[in-house]
Amino acid sequence: MPYKVSNTAALPTTAVGTVLASQANYYFVQLDIEGDGKPFLCLRRALLKKLGQQVLVGDRVEVEELDWQDRRGAIATIHPRRTQLDRPPVANADQILLVFALASPTLDPHQLSRFLVKAESTGLDVILCLNKRDLVSHDVLNHWQARLQSWGYQPTVISVQTDPALPSELLTALSGKTNIVAGPSGVGKSSLIGRLVPDLTLRTGAVSGKLGRGRHTTRHVELFDLPGSGLLADTPGFNQPDLTCTVEQLVACFPEIQARLAQGNCQFNNCLHRDEPGCAVRGDWERYDDYLAMLEDVMAYQQSLDNRPDEEALEKVKVGAAGQVQHEPKLEARKYRRISRRSRHQAMDDLKLDLTDVESFEDLDDDELEDLGF
Repeated sequence: MPYKVSNTAALPTTAVGTVLASQANYYFVQLDIEGDGKPFLCLRRALLKKLGQQVLVGDRVEVEELDWQDRRGAIATIHPRRTQLDRPPVANADQILLVFALASPTLDPHQLSRFLVKAESTGLDVILCLNKRDLVSHDVLNHWQARLQSWGYQPTVISVQTDPALPSELLTALSGKTNIVAGPSGVGKSSLIGRLVPDLTLRTGAVSGKLGRGRHTTRHVELFDLPGSGLLADTPGFNQPDLTCTVEQLVACFPEIQARLAQGNCQFNNCLHRDEPGCAVRGDWERYDDYLAMLEDVMAYQQSLDNRPDEEALEKVKVGAAGQVQHEPKLEARKYRRISRRSRHQAMDDLKLDLTDVESFEDLDDDELEDLGF
């Protein structure tokens, strides 16, 4: 049933809003107009598609041709973005709420370290939240708090299932900002969002007993309104985030490295903090082996980018009769392309081979057979 609006003639036909969700070629946009708060179902203008402008969740957009009766419209303009993430594809986010569980699934320090580095590499503020404290003892809880403090983090510890109210410091930190909830599956992200956003029903998945990991329950990115102010983005869980940063960015993602560099510089400006002499970072600190492992991943990623062929080398430019410039993909090299029938016949004529004098095709070498099309 479409939402009924009275006196639609008095309502604007153009407005600015925020993209709350996307599915296929449709976008749900919350307009900056006081009312019932129901989003509009919008399409993207064909011009934006031709210009290659992708609409992301979190984008500030201008919507035209507002149909208040059926709550539909067309996205005509995308406002400049303050921030942009590729994974998850979210625009204008302020901070990341990284959620891990103390148990069920077991907290893996290497996985947590990788998530923290990925979160830090976005340049957004990072809030670390540890869930399911009701499943561990006080000694285990104190151990993890002290351990993470040595990493440079002050985690917020909660139990979504048993806490009568969430910590006020967590609610204050999320208020008025666009927050991205991230973390592996099964740690209680969807349950936490259900507590943060009242009257919201999300699918929650049980932890797989065989793998000790959570089943994926979130399939797409969606923004939810926080009580008071602020937005919360639920993202699909993934267990091993890719590191697509530079070596310099990786170094900046470790608070321990920054603390050591603040006390003294390395001997060389381009120090990788691996085995160089006079390194101020190399030493006995817990996550140093994690840093070395991630350094190898980042260097391999950068090497793959360096070896990638230029886009210009993969296309040819043609100028049409009217002077228009056309870009066409280059065909593969001849040796990798199938020989045409005309070329095969021409090759047979050029070779002038008398096949009656050849007892078998085994007498022909590979090049001759290839020229003949065999």
